[in-house]
Amino acid sequence: MATSTPTKTRKKPTMSDTHKAALAKGREEGRIVRRYLDALEEAKPRRGRRRSPEAISRRIAEIDATIDETDSLSRLHMVQERERLEAELRIGERKVDTASLEKDFVRVARSYGERKGISYSAWRKVGVTPAVLEKAKITRARG
Repeated sequence: MATSTPTKTRKKPTMSDTHKAALAKGREEGRIVRRYLDALEEAKPRRGRRRSPEAISRRIAEIDATIDETDSLSRLHMVQERERLEAELRIGERKVDTASLEKDFVRVARSYGERKGISYSAWRKVGVTPAVLEKAKITRARG
């Protein structure tokens, strides 16, 4: 019979405080960059004519006034339109403090971009303006 030899259990390597701090910094920078880019995306002009909150509210009132008098299929479409309109109103009411987001972005963008290898043109393609990149000290020339 074979005897089993005791196996050595490997001790899990522990991360140094420096490594933990670097990971935390990277996560925080990523959050800041994501928030700023999301705000840029949300503020991006959309195709077509924008409806005012008043026009949206009027259309919701029209739907409410006529929904009970329509056939079942039309009622279904009106309920869906009302949901879309209410969502559009909620989005329009959200106020985003872009100045604060931009300030945070400028503070971290350069180190984040250098660490991740993000070029000036990549920042531009996702909507970051040249003025913001200049504030963040991100230049076109690399090297």
